[in-house]
Amino acid sequence: MPRSDDEKSSQHEASIAKSNAGSFNLDKSRKIALAEVDNARFSWFHAKVCIVAGVGFFTDAYDIFAINIASTMLGNVYGKGGTLNQDQDLGVKVATPVGNFFGQLLFGWLADILGRKKMYGVELMIMIVATFAQALSGHSPSVNILGAIIVWRFIMGVGIGGDYPLSSVISSEFAATRIRGRMMTAVFANQGWGNFAACLVAFIVTAAYKTSIVNGTVSATGNIDQVDPLWRLLIGLGCVPGVFALYFRLTIPETPRFTMDIERNVLQASSDIKAVMAGGRGERDEEAPIHRVESPRATWGDFFAHFKKWSNGKVLLGTAYSWFALDIAFYGLGLNSSIILQTINFGGVPGKDALGVYQNLSNICIGNLILSVAGLIPGYWATFLFVDSWGRKPIQLMGFIMLTILFIIMGFGYDKLTANDSSKKAFVFLYCLANFFQNFGPNTTTFIVPGEVFPTRYRSTGHGISAASGKLGAIVAQVGFARLRNIGGPNAFVKHILEIFALFMLTGIFSTLLIPETKQKTLEELSNEDQDGFVKGPSRVTRG
Repeated sequence: MPRSDDEKSSQHEASIAKSNAGSFNLDKSRKIALAEVDNARFSWFHAKVCIVAGVGFFTDAYDIFAINIASTMLGNVYGKGGTLNQDQDLGVKVATPVGNFFGQLLFGWLADILGRKKMYGVELMIMIVATFAQALSGHSPSVNILGAIIVWRFIMGVGIGGDYPLSSVISSEFAATRIRGRMMTAVFANQGWGNFAACLVAFIVTAAYKTSIVNGTVSATGNIDQVDPLWRLLIGLGCVPGVFALYFRLTIPETPRFTMDIERNVLQASSDIKAVMAGGRGERDEEAPIHRVESPRATWGDFFAHFKKWSNGKVLLGTAYSWFALDIAFYGLGLNSSIILQTINFGGVPGKDALGVYQNLSNICIGNLILSVAGLIPGYWATFLFVDSWGRKPIQLMGFIMLTILFIIMGFGYDKLTANDSSKKAFVFLYCLANFFQNFGPNTTTFIVPGEVFPTRYRSTGHGISAASGKLGAIVAQVGFARLRNIGGPNAFVKHILEIFALFMLTGIFSTLLIPETKQKTLEELSNEDQDGFVKGPSRVTRG
């Protein structure tokens, strides 16, 4: 017997009510699951995330900044007159930031499309292979060894670039709200230890080969072959920590937020959270039905619609430009500290013979160790202490203000600060202070904030864009430093480069005003999206 219109209407209304109830329950389940992550007590799993991500950053920094000293060694062996020319020095130093730029954009996007877990470890494998290949590079009539090194450093840079958005987002999405800043800082602080390790290894291999170098012969072209093993060991050892971290990266679970908001599988995410917080790993039954909810999806149209709103666009502009401005100085100094130390004749003026080559390398290693221990490392851990109480924005503002002042003093007072041995000590002290306030300031916070302020579906992409903007600044700084430093004579323009750094630090103060304060706020609060009814419509059941 056919149903009446009233019966059909009643059934339709009942179906809608059931659908809405299901939607409400899944939305509620999502909020409960997120609250479990946001309010979780610090556990071994949190420590494991910090260690696994941190070892990667240790390797990143080692590989990036080892070239600061290795470029001098390469000059001793392959450079005309015992030094690399301007283009050669620029090539070996800028190749990695260029690779970083592409890696950050590519892996940032892929992590939002394919998942954090699927991409985590891929970038480390690229780094390991490219680092080892550099150490084995050779010279032939058709291939210049410096060209080969530049190619491998670019490929290594792609892998290192991928590590930035992945490590930031993974540590951010697993962290409890009250400790998120400290967890992300603990990961990033390994950059300081990586820089220190590169300086220490350089010092050790230089000391180990002292007899071989001192007894060597400087050729008519100013080269000394006995230095060749030093740069190979220095660079090649950079792949060792990455090998140890690889297994743990490949086995780290997918973040619940990706499963929930991008895969749209709320029930699986809830199960994963319970397993992870209990000390296990979220396991998936490939045969089990998947309940996919309706929620905002990542599309190019949605991406532009989201960021064309000034309230969202200004945040991306603020994170991207702040990182750009910071890296102008951070990489301008970090990749050229050996040149600056030689310019001010740190440790005295070495001779041109084999003993002088050894003394020069030893002085550079010691000088970089001092800069690392006195400025870089303490700055990261000062941020660790205050990032969840002071907040990210005040630390970033303070850092940019202090860096503006320090670079003004170092630039405009350069001649007096390098006039004699006692004033050079003051210059090195100011240099250490600059390193300190880079890390107790924007170098750390520009890594943290982009991992917090964007919606889950664009979090890795947004971080990748911000980080790539930073590496664009590093490229500008490296090219600018190489082209400008010898204007008016060898390294005569260095003081004006420091003045230019001061200008960029000043602009960073204003871009910092565009970002929100993120301390003690959940990632969902910071996404600037309404979380009530975020999950809409009935779930769609599919098979794995």
